[in-house]
Amino acid sequence: MEELFGRSGNMLKMAVAACALLCAAYTTGDARADELSLKGKKIGVSIVGTDHYWDLMAFKGITEEIQKLGGEAIALDAGRKDQQQIAHLQTLLAQKPDAVVEVLGNIEVLNPWLQKIKEAGIPLFTVDTVTPHALNNTTSNNYNIGAEIALQMVADMGGKGNVLVFNGFYSVPVCKIRYDQLKYVLTSFPEVKIIEPELRDVIPNTVQKAYSDVTDMLTKMPEKDSVKAVWACWDVPQIGASQAAEAAGRTEVRTYGIDGSPEVIKMVMDPKSTAAAVAAQQPYEIGRTAVQNVAKHLAGQVVPPFTMVPAVLINKENAAEKGKPFLDAAEAAGVK
Repeated sequence: MEELFGRSGNMLKMAVAACALLCAAYTTGDARADELSLKGKKIGVSIVGTDHYWDLMAFKGITEEIQKLGGEAIALDAGRKDQQQIAHLQTLLAQKPDAVVEVLGNIEVLNPWLQKIKEAGIPLFTVDTVTPHALNNTTSNNYNIGAEIALQMVADMGGKGNVLVFNGFYSVPVCKIRYDQLKYVLTSFPEVKIIEPELRDVIPNTVQKAYSDVTDMLTKMPEKDSVKAVWACWDVPQIGASQAAEAAGRTEVRTYGIDGSPEVIKMVMDPKSTAAAVAAQQPYEIGRTAVQNVAKHLAGQVVPPFTMVPAVLINKENAAEKGKPFLDAAEAAGVK
């Protein structure tokens, strides 16, 4: 791998390492966490949807931590509808909770309403939503994740070949960061080409659409090694892409994604699967940490503008070791 990356790769590795150090510096590890309290506090929670494993686990982490700290959660699930999430933010504005935690969504649509929450004097905290109106955003280090998964893909490709890219949610801040990191990494590897036009992932029917799109592209490019990889900013399209490659007998095509859904981790653990790697996040811990930041702020403590919870790159080589803790956590939460 060292020979493949060369000097430019070393620079990228240094950048990734620096991001990892930054992540560690901002990861919550407060010895006083057990002293935090939300007793008598109402905390509004707005989430874009809970149909995806990551979202569900983050939502559970938020609501269960609010309850654990003695608070009351006003928890609203928008069911993947932008206008419904706006209506929920309007509801929270009217109810004037002690703080609001907002999770994911289309930032272009949400920002005016997040600004209204701030202007109303309601402390705003976000999860995976970068906005100037929040006191704190709790998230994974998506700069590091984006670079790591891109570097893994490039290494597996031998530094050359064509990549299918799903780019349907650039307006979602974490997807923008991961995509931009992919493009940045590829500037150092000119023999890796993104196939145009880029694919568009959708919600709902994500797996089915990814399966159809990848099948179509592999039919149009039937020669072996004409497509070497499929990249997506989250891992649900990775499921459909892997299934399509395997159904087409194109086992040379490797797939890459981010989140760490149990189904995808199991695919990476399977040596016969074309799923090559996934960056596994800790969504429950991210949600729990966001609530701890709320409690700290309401207790008069200073919180940083962002808190980063570590993620783990799971690939074919380390899957048996690195994947098991994530699967155990999912099982413990009742999610398989």
